[in-house]
Amino acid sequence: MYFAALLARTEDGWEASDTELLDNVETLSDLADLAREAAAEDDTVLVLIEQEDAWFGVVRIDGEEDPRIYVSDAAAAARSSYGEILLTDELLGREPDDDPDLDALDLDGTEDGEDEEDDDDDEVTAEAVGSGEAVPHGPVGDPQVLDDLGVSEKELKALSGDALTEIAEALGASEVLETVR
Repeated sequence: MYFAALLARTEDGWEASDTELLDNVETLSDLADLAREAAAEDDTVLVLIEQEDAWFGVVRIDGEEDPRIYVSDAAAAARSSYGEILLTDELLGREPDDDPDLDALDLDGTEDGEDEEDDDDDEVTAEAVGSGEAVPHGPVGDPQVLDDLGVSEKELKALSGDALTEIAEALGASEVLETVR
């Protein structure tokens, strides 16, 4: 079970809205744009994502700055469509694949006019994604993403279970988060 919400900081405190990320977002840029739309002026917006008992992620957008990301367990998130949005090459410390093998990309589902078998789809996707390096178990990203908002690096890394509720409590936003849960 997944849960995703936007928390936008305003003059009056935090405002929350739920979002269906898969309907609106395919890339980190799309996610950042969605968050910026929820912001009043250049205020801070947090995108909170969790897969129950597996992993959680925090994406922080401050105006036009690049998103800051923290993911509690990269390996678990890598098996998730939400996680794939967050786990960029930069976040994982990889060099982007500047010259992908275009022959490995199968954009129309066929090769030489024939349908491919479903078993081959995973291999093509893995080749098209690039490096093939293993995703690390454990946290990745910026563990200080919430330091100035009252959640220290140590506290963030220690969160488990219902991490988003604990983050919202520390921010003073638990009531608004519960309204969209």
